[in-house]
Amino acid sequence: MPLARSAGVAATSLSLLGLLVGTGPAADAEPARSCTADGPELRYVVLFEPGLSRTAAAAETAADCGSTAAYYPEIGVGVVDSAEPDFTARMGRDRAYSAERQVLADRAEAGDDDAGGAQQDSGTGPSSAEQWNLRAVHAREAHATTRGAGAVVGVLDSGIDAAHPELAAAVDVSRSANCLTPEDPELDAAPEGDAHGTHVAGIIAAADDGAEVTGVAPEARLASIRVVNGDGYVHPEAAVCGFVWAAEHGVDVVNSSFLVESAQLGCSRAGSPVPQEAVRRAVRYATERDVLTVAAVGNERTDLTAVPPEREPVCEAVPAGLDDVVSVAAVGPDEVKSGYSSYGLGAVDLAAPGGEQRGEQCVRSTVPGGDYRSTCGTSMAAPHVAGVAALLAARDPGASAAELRRTLLETARPLPCPSDYDLDGDGLQDALCRGYATYNGFYGHGLVDAQAAVAG
Repeated sequence: MPLARSAGVAATSLSLLGLLVGTGPAADAEPARSCTADGPELRYVVLFEPGLSRTAAAAETAADCGSTAAYYPEIGVGVVDSAEPDFTARMGRDRAYSAERQVLADRAEAGDDDAGGAQQDSGTGPSSAEQWNLRAVHAREAHATTRGAGAVVGVLDSGIDAAHPELAAAVDVSRSANCLTPEDPELDAAPEGDAHGTHVAGIIAAADDGAEVTGVAPEARLASIRVVNGDGYVHPEAAVCGFVWAAEHGVDVVNSSFLVESAQLGCSRAGSPVPQEAVRRAVRYATERDVLTVAAVGNERTDLTAVPPEREPVCEAVPAGLDDVVSVAAVGPDEVKSGYSSYGLGAVDLAAPGGEQRGEQCVRSTVPGGDYRSTCGTSMAAPHVAGVAALLAARDPGASAAELRRTLLETARPLPCPSDYDLDGDGLQDALCRGYATYNGFYGHGLVDAQAAVAG
């Protein structure tokens, strides 16, 4: 399955420029500019000084022709609506960014009026009574010690079908949110026809009830935190809402099977550091409150640490490339890097079962309507790690995010670089694995191991 596509374009680089505040005499101040509001109303993510009050942020926003939909004073990030064509210039290009504007610009350039759908990399592989993915991470052996009871995993995704028999007992409605409406996140967080979040949720916590699948942590609780919109994107403002919500609602582990695409594209094309910086602040806020973030590295089969062309900025994958996040690549049943999985020495922390489309050896899990489907992707790999983290959090409720992360890395089963990575048999290597047997660009520290983790 593919990583859900994220934000419609936008940026990454990071190094935030300081806020400029005029302090001169009122007589020398520029006269206030009037608002024309003659453009389409667009949503922006805006950076403020962390700790700035809601009142002050709202006043500054209004002065520049915007209205505040949501504001997170702890991290100085606002969600703002504005129909002012030059709102970005008024606030400052190093402070305001609209993924919606970039999406519209891209569609106009491409001559395409249709919304971009989610990247598809899913398959419908055969049903399997014995889940190869659970065997690979030794989940059944770990269940003798803990099954995840008491741990809460926030699934930042497209929503979870809470009526699915395998998930009905797991979804905690009180901790769920719809971050597509950050101004009112308690609106219904149920999916709208998208199976992605429900599939991810089943890998983490499908009930061990003798039905088709069992989750890595079958007694863990799930918070359905919707961040993926109807076009399959995760805009930075939704991601920020998701991480802050998780930090403030008793979540232990967050699973992020998406990339904030706007962070990549804004960095490389729009030249804005805002999306990555906004999400970075939100992830750091969650980490400081001992919420561990687990994220997929993506399905672009690219080396995330390759040196970019001259004059191109280095664009990290967001959130996978951010500090303290556990980044996860995918392997198939043969424990070799899946062909679609991105990689890179220093960019991958762990590997986990994501499946391999060749031979339809994907990961089977739940989908809306009480059904099941086999799907491949790093989106499937990340929830295996989130599930193991939930087992750890259940075993030791007092563990910090840093302790959970350290245990996952230290107990992983090392996988050396393959001696031959010619997947299509054309005599050429399809990717270069750099590093050592115990730490390399394909598998990071190795394959996540639930049994070793809970024993450790």
